[in-house]
Amino acid sequence: MKQPILTMLLLGAMCCHAQQADTIRVSLTEVVAMAKERSIASRQAQTVKETRYWQYRTFRSNYAPQLSLQGNAPGYNKQFIPVVQPNGTIDFQPVHNNNSSLNLSFSQSLAATGGTVFGTTQIQRFDDFDRKNTLYNGVPYGLGYSQPLFKFNALKWDQRIEPLKYNESKQQFIESMEEIALSASTLFFDQLLAQVNLQIAETNFTNTKNIMRIAAEKYEMGKISRNEILQLQLEELKAQKAVGTARRDIEIANLNLKAFAGMQGDAKIELLVPEAISMIRIAHEKVLSEAYANRSDAIAFMRRELEASRDVAKAKGDNGINATLTARLGYSKSATSFTKMYQSPKDQQLLQLEFDIPILDWGRSKSRTKTAEANRKFTEYAVEQDKQNFAQEIVTEVTLFDMMKDQVALARRADSIASEKYTIAKDRYVLGNLSITDLSIAFQEKDQAKRDYVFALRDYWKAFYRLRYLSLYDFENEQKIAYK
Repeated sequence: MKQPILTMLLLGAMCCHAQQADTIRVSLTEVVAMAKERSIASRQAQTVKETRYWQYRTFRSNYAPQLSLQGNAPGYNKQFIPVVQPNGTIDFQPVHNNNSSLNLSFSQSLAATGGTVFGTTQIQRFDDFDRKNTLYNGVPYGLGYSQPLFKFNALKWDQRIEPLKYNESKQQFIESMEEIALSASTLFFDQLLAQVNLQIAETNFTNTKNIMRIAAEKYEMGKISRNEILQLQLEELKAQKAVGTARRDIEIANLNLKAFAGMQGDAKIELLVPEAISMIRIAHEKVLSEAYANRSDAIAFMRRELEASRDVAKAKGDNGINATLTARLGYSKSATSFTKMYQSPKDQQLLQLEFDIPILDWGRSKSRTKTAEANRKFTEYAVEQDKQNFAQEIVTEVTLFDMMKDQVALARRADSIASEKYTIAKDRYVLGNLSITDLSIAFQEKDQAKRDYVFALRDYWKAFYRLRYLSLYDFENEQKIAYK
């Protein structure tokens, strides 16, 4: 990726040039660089990348110690409350007190077991304003451990899957940038073709008018027929119409390219015809190895299989048996003053097993497990098929790229021959050695050869950027593609 400062200098130079003229001349490489730097698609890709980063940070926080402070201060209360009397009647008694508390606690989840280590320190103060009495109750410290039994351990599976998802998202960002390059190149050649069509139409219109002028002189001298004059007039009208159509097409293509690449201003864009990179040799083994090392799809293959295995483990863990073993040790004491509360506190202990075991579920747990296992098999088959398609697509694109290099050379040669043939045909017609039909054929062959050359370049560069996208590898500089 070009450095932002280089892109800024390029844009600055373009702006200065735009002030001096109505047309900016840019190359394919410059258009791609501007699209990656300034397009809405690039900003969207950056936003998605940032979102995935913070999602990953959220996941990582689940494995870090959690510290929290809960409290109720003040807890002032003054009201009448109903109190049931010994004889069963209700009497409303006044209450005027303050019941405040603070609790500082921490917890640490253990991914290996799915359990949680926790600790706490508490203090509570009760003020009875009617009786002028104050009491304190506190837990200087308490430690405990809670362990789910027979349950699905989500933390353990997330620890294996979430890093893959994050790495996948980083590669998806690179792929998004390469997709921008591919889209920019497509719009580039859309305008380049419109630009070439306009040049062809204007040249044909000029040549047709010149030939028409010469033909009119020949007609006055009786050397050509009225039919040839009418044919040339028809050709002139067709050429004039082609100029109008080409100007409309290039306006549309210009707006589309500028909108996508984030180009500002009203200056027209004139595109430079790119050359093929004939020296690059790309082997499908190299592309395939880089693709498996770099593409998000390769990471997704592993992630999808892990997620399928996770779903099986979850179906087995969520089998209806819910049990949690909790153990807690600590000290606590109540006193009439804050300092006495911490003098010789009494120990407290807790050990409990909570469980909920279904007696009859009519095969529900087994059905969920079998469904998850079937889905895992389907995922394995789907991943295997996707791997084959993945490799086949790469081999096809490499073959296409090699073919396009030859096609560009052939199209360039055909364009040169057709142009030379048209020049000869035009001169022969002026000299009276060629019919208007043969001249029209030379017209059409020249125009089609020029378009075919642009089509060949378009297919070549599309295949080139497609290979970059499929492998995330820079074949020109022989290095992995990376973006900041």
